[in-house]
Amino acid sequence: MSYDKIEVPDAGEKITLKEGSEDEIEVPDNPIIPIIHGDGIGKDVGPAAQKVLEAAAEATGREISWMRVYAGESAREEYGEDVNLPDETVDAIEEHRVAIKGPLTTPVGAGFRSLNVALRQTLDLYANVRPTYYLDGVPSPMKAPEEMDMVTFRENTEDVYAGIEWEAGTDEVEQVREFVEDEMGFDETMHDGPIGIGLKPITEKGSKRLVREAIDYALEHDRDKVTLVHKGNIMKFTEGQFGDWGMEVADEEYPDDEVFAAPDSLWETQDEVDIPEDAVMVEERLADAMLQWMQLRTDEFDVLAMPNLNGDYLSDAAGAQIGGLGIAPGGNFGKGRMLAEPVHGSAPKRAGQNMANPTAMILSGRLMFDYLGWDDAADLIRDAVEETISSGKVTYDLERQLEDAEKLGTSEYTDEIVDTIEKLS
Repeated sequence: MSYDKIEVPDAGEKITLKEGSEDEIEVPDNPIIPIIHGDGIGKDVGPAAQKVLEAAAEATGREISWMRVYAGESAREEYGEDVNLPDETVDAIEEHRVAIKGPLTTPVGAGFRSLNVALRQTLDLYANVRPTYYLDGVPSPMKAPEEMDMVTFRENTEDVYAGIEWEAGTDEVEQVREFVEDEMGFDETMHDGPIGIGLKPITEKGSKRLVREAIDYALEHDRDKVTLVHKGNIMKFTEGQFGDWGMEVADEEYPDDEVFAAPDSLWETQDEVDIPEDAVMVEERLADAMLQWMQLRTDEFDVLAMPNLNGDYLSDAAGAQIGGLGIAPGGNFGKGRMLAEPVHGSAPKRAGQNMANPTAMILSGRLMFDYLGWDDAADLIRDAVEETISSGKVTYDLERQLEDAEKLGTSEYTDEIVDTIEKLS
């Protein structure tokens, strides 16, 4: 495919699907990988992540051919002030299957809620995956942050992301109100005065494919448990159905000796449940209670699967336990497709000052390497980042919370990680 503003590298090969597969990828040793540096501090952390990922790839006998693509501010600079997400950016990521991006800011009046959401929905990247694990040396508010080793699977295309809202005082909301009260008979639930109304769709297809991804991940990575987190005791036909459909996946699609669907697990602990040896247990928990259990019984949970809004809250709460979103990686997954991205925002007031912490984007690249099957390079990245931080060489956001740490700029911190990669390899 040819592009207008995007330059395709002369070297490198495309990542493709394996013959006869809908979701398994074939990865060359020199893949072309699209990258969006991002807005705000994306200009700092994007190039930093590139440098670290290049070093880890090279240390393990591989090479990345980067392809710059554009969204947000960079798209407006390249394509014009009214273009925030060019079609050819989406086409390039779709064609090359695996990409990485920095944080993006959605300008007011862009025509959609979020550039990040637009990318996820357009490419049908239905699973937002965030591994949350502690790195030695990172300051944390918890007494035992090392107990956190959790992976959250957040549904990425429906629930509030696909929600429909009607603003109080508009003709449209009054039409909806009239329908709900008169046609559906729910007049007692509508208070007098101005009202805003919203719909949140949760589908069988969306729920099941997310839970399937979470269970498959647990099986492939030797995790013991998948916890479906929702508020089904109140929202029985949206979030409750998410839990029901998820348990159907566990009960009907996997052998009993591989996946064990815990009975009535929403209301019970599983201390006395007889689980087949080496089987992944699938259970349910209420979202509000889960926020408590994440702190009080951190080490009891492995993989969480959730509707969109619950996943937003809980994954951020998990990130706080290991030191904050500045070091929290993430990725969006679809069928044979992945877009890595850090969890944090664009922090424009820190842009271009050589201050930003690139760890989250670097570790998002590590998640991308894991998806590529480059486990040795992925492990090298984690080890190098952890060794750098534990030595006390950190960016300003961590240095101010530590004693006797050395404050480094973005580029100097990146160089330390690259030097450590070279030493470890």
